[in-house]
Amino acid sequence: MIRNSVIATVGLAAAAFALPAAAQMNSSAFYAGLSIGQSKFSDACEGSVPAGFSVTCDDKDTAWRIFGGYQFHPNFAVEIGYSDLGRAQATVSSGGLSGTAKVEATAFDAVVVGSWPLNQAFSLYGKFGLYHGEAKLTASGTGVGSSSDKDTGSDLTYGLGARYDFNRNIGVRAEWQRYNDFSGSDIDVLSVGVLYRFR
Repeated sequence: MIRNSVIATVGLAAAAFALPAAAQMNSSAFYAGLSIGQSKFSDACEGSVPAGFSVTCDDKDTAWRIFGGYQFHPNFAVEIGYSDLGRAQATVSSGGLSGTAKVEATAFDAVVVGSWPLNQAFSLYGKFGLYHGEAKLTASGTGVGSSSDKDTGSDLTYGLGARYDFNRNIGVRAEWQRYNDFSGSDIDVLSVGVLYRFR
């Protein structure tokens, strides 16, 4: 009886240690996904305004991102993505005179994602990397026509989020990501998304 109990206990312990090892061996996978949310352009409408003019600012818009990555370790993955970050717009007016300036932003990014599993289904994560972005600037005004310009550049991007896995293939995310110093403005994105693992 005691011998059987010892054997059973040893067997359970071995199984308990084997499960994390098996999970780690099977954790590698390619994945792809899509997220959608809201962007906010900081300082997008800052600047001097002539006396007697009023300014209205819309610095929030819908943003979306498609992404793909490779989970090479239970806690680490590498990921690339393309984001449409929406636009910010400012309108200056006085009487019958008005002028509008608008910036539209898109970006490619490459990040390392570090995950911290809290249980089998729920994880917290952070990401850090670089982006290359393009800002399209357009301006128009009463009696002066319109003009356009384009600005490109690269800088840091980073974020924090939470993930819930429904099963070994499908998960959902909620996250915040910042694109640092994007054409003179930090862009923050709050989003939710879904991902699929190819395994």
